[in-house]
Amino acid sequence: MSQHSAIIEWQKAPGEMFIDGKYNRAHQWHFDGGFSMPASPSPMIVPVPFSNPEFVDPEEAFIASLASCHMLFFLHFAADKGIVIERYTDNAIGKLAKNDDGKLCITGVTLKPEVILADESITHKKSLAELHHQAHEACFLARSVNFEITVECA
Repeated sequence: MSQHSAIIEWQKAPGEMFIDGKYNRAHQWHFDGGFSMPASPSPMIVPVPFSNPEFVDPEEAFIASLASCHMLFFLHFAADKGIVIERYTDNAIGKLAKNDDGKLCITGVTLKPEVILADESITHKKSLAELHHQAHEACFLARSVNFEITVECA
């Protein structure tokens, strides 16, 4: 099997008290390939100026990871079947709500993939739906969560 890692780095700004709760929560994510990106809590959870709405937040990244995993398996299975995909776009949406214990968590994700085929004259609607089902079953991130992931094909 494999192991995956990321470095998450935050530093208190000079002059911030920290213990008063009025500190900036913007931070950096560093990945093994050398890529870094700014991250922040969602401004829907931590208000500006203590968050930065321009940066990716953990909830968005979580939803993007699920959608990306699904897409990568979908593309793999399409290629295996000889179906040429020109473009794949997913407007994935996750719902943050209280669970049965009254705690906030992601309670569901809806993937909304739109697929553009190389040859639009070929109708693969049934095949595409099957590929989405196959991708969903294969996605190890989808199998790692305890909420429903719905795939709404366009």
